[in-house]
Formats: sequence, C-alpha cells, structure tokens
Amino acid sequence: MSEHHVNWLPRRTLLSGRGWTAWLVCLLCVCLLAPVLNLWVPAGSPLHMSDYAVALMGKIMCYAICALALDLIWGYTGILSLGHGLFFALGGYMMGMYLMRQIGRDGQYQSDLPDFMVFLDWKQLPWHWWFSDSFVATLLLVVLVPGLLAGVFGYFAFRSRIKGVYFSIITQAMTFAAMLLFFRNETGFGGNNGFTDFKRILGLPIATPGTRMVLFVLTGVTLLGFFLLARGLVNSKYGRVLQAIRDAESRVMFSGYSPLPYKLSIWVISAVMCAVAGALYVPQVGIINPGEMSPANSIEMAVWAAVGGRATLVGPIVGAFLVNGAKSWLTVVAPEFWLYCLGALFIAVTLFLPQGVVGLLKSRQRKGDPS
Repeated sequence: MSEHHVNWLPRRTLLSGRGWTAWLVCLLCVCLLAPVLNLWVPAGSPLHMSDYAVALMGKIMCYAICALALDLIWGYTGILSLGHGLFFALGGYMMGMYLMRQIGRDGQYQSDLPDFMVFLDWKQLPWHWWFSDSFVATLLLVVLVPGLLAGVFGYFAFRSRIKGVYFSIITQAMTFAAMLLFFRNETGFGGNNGFTDFKRILGLPIATPGTRMVLFVLTGVTLLGFFLLARGLVNSKYGRVLQAIRDAESRVMFSGYSPLPYKLSIWVISAVMCAVAGALYVPQVGIINPGEMSPANSIEMAVWAAVGGRATLVGPIVGAFLVNGAKSWLTVVAPEFWLYCLGALFIAVTLFLPQGVVGLLKSRQRKGDPS
C-alpha cells in the first residue's frame, strides 16, 4: 500500500444525498420537534413528550456517543476496548465536580464545601478541585484529563504491540482499578455515593423543563456532530489506513506506515468522545458514582456496537437505542432477567448476526439491488 497507490483511491463524500436528508431530519427532530412536543404541547395531549421521555432519550443519546466512539476503534481499527466506561465516568466526574461547586451554601450543611467533605471533616478543597468552580476550566478538563490518560496508556500499550484479547483484558483491569480507587473516601470524589443533589448549572436551576430541554438538544447536536466527525475520519486517507491496520497490520508496517500514531490518535479521539458523553450525561441523570466505571458498563458498550453493526457508524447508534430501550422496559417488567437477556443477546448476535442489524439490512439491500 504505497503512498502513490493510496492517493489514487476514489474520494468518498461525507454523506450521500439520502444521508444528508436523514441527518437534517434528525437535527430538526432534536432541535425543533422535541422541544415543541415537550414544552408547548399540553400534557394531556397524546402528542406530548413527557419529561421522563426527554430524560430517557437524552441518556440514550449519551450512550449512543459512546457506542459511536467504540466503533471507531473496534469496528474500524480492530481494537476491542473493555475500558471505555472509565473515560465516560471521568468526563462525568469532571462535570460533577463543577455541579457540586454550583450548589454553594444550598447544601445540607450550608457550607462552601460539598456536603460529603463537611461530613468527612475536611477543612478545604483538595488540589484537584481548584478549578472546579469555572465552567470553562471544567470543559477543558473534560477533554484533557481523559485524553491525557488515554494517551499515556495507549502509547505504552501500542508501543509494546499489545493487541487482541490481551489489550481488552488490560483495559478492563484499568477500569476496575480506577473504580476501586474512586470508591475510597480519601480521594475526594464522594466515595461510593459519588456526586448528586445538583442544583444549578451556569447559575440556572438544573431541574426545570427548559434547562433539561437545552441539555437534551445539546446532547443530540453533539451526537450528530460526532457522527459527521467520525464519517469524515473513516472516509479519509487516515480512515483507510486505520482499516488497513484492522485487516493486516503487518502489511501496513511493510508498506512503510507506522501503526502507532494512527492507533494512538484514534484511541485518544474515541476516549475524548466518551468523556464528552459522560459530561452531558451527569446533569441530565443527576448523579455520578464509581458504579459508572464498572466493567459491566464497558462490556455493554461493546454489546451496543455489536448489535447495531460494527464498522457502520450508524449501527452502534441504532444498537444503543435498541438495547437501552429494551433495558428500560425490561428492568421495569422483569428486572431480575435483564442481565441474562443481555448475555443471550450478545451470544445470539455473535453467532447468528455477526454484521449486526444495520449490516444485515445493508447486505439484504445489496442482494436486492439489480445492479
């Protein structure tokens, strides 16, 4: 795969005509239709979108960003991470620290310190809370902290050529170790209770329908924006090298390309996307605790991507909506069976639907196309 040969490959457009139409329809639904149905349609109307539906859809869109991020490294680069829940949680904790500072003296102990620090008899904020009262600094930390951790971890892992199941196990171990660390009260992250009881964001009440709808719209726009970013990456020369690494890394090396910068960069991009999803998730759900770093959460992300269809970008988003929609229903009807259903779903998809839902639809469409 020489440089000359790559440049002669046909140029791909970002989206087809139908793709742009679908994208714009989704944008209108998020920015116009949902706010109208929630804020202006009366609650008694069958067209009304309830506050519960807004919160649920906002949460699932955050999960869809994670699934999209995982597709970039698993579907297009062949790197299965079982630790992306860590980056999701880190982004959530960065935002949670800001939201805790926004409570001010409205907490139970009426102190400038967060309630859990007063309970633990702390007298001042620890060093890693110094910039938590600034929204701009929080946005930077949401990107920089997970990005730096992913960069350091990825550099040593990829430099050592750790791949396959070994890489997956190491990422899972890293996530589990971080979860145990955040459970400790002395780390200053709220222990097993984490952060909750948020009051305001940017000085505005966080629980009002208007604020929740703004967060919903921001999440939807972020998901659509990340989708365009991912399409641009995978359709570029950079994305073709990633797919070549996935299919035959040794041939890529023999062709004069070093896989390290490609794998490391897409790994960091994927981690930052998950962190942004976590930052959007926390103000909508109202809580963040070490349970978000559970290895099971990272495994669920892989299930979303597998169910929807890897290396499709649309597939993982669809998978996140399908699986989490089913989870929301089943955990109410029969909560004790959800984990069994999740495991059975993953096995069934692996055995009978390896291309996922979207992959199956695309293959049937190709078969039905007379050309």
